[in-house]
Amino acid sequence: MKIALVHDYLTQRGGAERVFELLCQHFPEADIFTSLYDPPNTIDLGDRPVRTTILQNIPGAAPYFRLMAPFYYAAFRVLDLQQYDLVISSTTSFAKAVRQRPGAKHICFCHNVTRFLWDTDTYLKEYGTYRRLAPLLNPIFRWMRSIDRAYAQGPDLYIANSSTVAQRIRATYDQQATVVNYPIDSDRFHFSAQKADYFLVASRLLSYKRVGITIEAFNQLELPLVIIGDGPERRALERQAGANIRFLGYVPDAERAQWMAKAKAVIITALEDYGLVPIEANASGTPVIAYGAGGVLDTQTPGKTAILFDRQSPEALQAAITQAHETAWNYHAIREHALTRFSKPIFFDQVNQIIDSACNASTSKQIDPKNLYGCLKL
Repeated sequence: MKIALVHDYLTQRGGAERVFELLCQHFPEADIFTSLYDPPNTIDLGDRPVRTTILQNIPGAAPYFRLMAPFYYAAFRVLDLQQYDLVISSTTSFAKAVRQRPGAKHICFCHNVTRFLWDTDTYLKEYGTYRRLAPLLNPIFRWMRSIDRAYAQGPDLYIANSSTVAQRIRATYDQQATVVNYPIDSDRFHFSAQKADYFLVASRLLSYKRVGITIEAFNQLELPLVIIGDGPERRALERQAGANIRFLGYVPDAERAQWMAKAKAVIITALEDYGLVPIEANASGTPVIAYGAGGVLDTQTPGKTAILFDRQSPEALQAAITQAHETAWNYHAIREHALTRFSKPIFFDQVNQIIDSACNASTSKQIDPKNLYGCLKL
């Protein structure tokens, strides 16, 4: 069986890219496709060839990949995947638009619906550029929502990483999704029962990650906080932060694992669709303090692996930090929780069963061009 693996863009190293890396490892003979490829800034694919779209030829497209948003659908539609029996797309937005040949199967690992289209205010409201250009962008986004929903009818099967994402897929695309909790590469994380005197944030610095809430809480508590990660919000967050907060920017995986293993706790203030960081923290024997909504409800056990708080506010986070300080954590049990529930073998056992079942089914879905034309109208 000839397999194509397709990801939105390989220009960064977030949770979706880490899952795609695992898929690439699991299917070593599969061909890899993406819209844009920036090897120094994304996952390590070794010497495997990566086939890109026409967008790769645009100067500056990779570092400014978000500006390419209106063009991704068309770029993926013209990819030639006619020789493949199975297409596996990995997407938070565009890769689900690829076309398979009649009779082939398309399985979509949907990490989320396209957030900037369907949850625009949450995702983009703090971007000054969006606020200035909203009168121009909003009609474009309405048009793109129609396209997004139309192409979402193409995959034969959706796999969602959490029950929260499965609900969004059903509500937004009217598609059912099988929930399979994504794994971590546990070999990359080191256990330590000896915790140092700091808390940790490991996140891309984007507005919807709500890192400013953490900074405000720690400014008031004056506790040591280390922030790993980079993004467009970094300068604003650095201006907000007190002297007790360190920004490390991007760090290599090995160094990141050491910081995670020694932290008192890893802080998550975003509403995460799924979130690999809490599981990575657990694999290091480190508890999590997280906003109690979204993916953490699938992956964390309150009082055992995490403290969950119910409001995205500095005050709620401060109360959770106090509760975490008073909790007698079993660091070995925290690590065991991650290794027994979110390992690669468990994940791929489930994935292999789903793929076998899907490929043995007799029908495959195709988008009706007439229905698509109607959706594309402004």
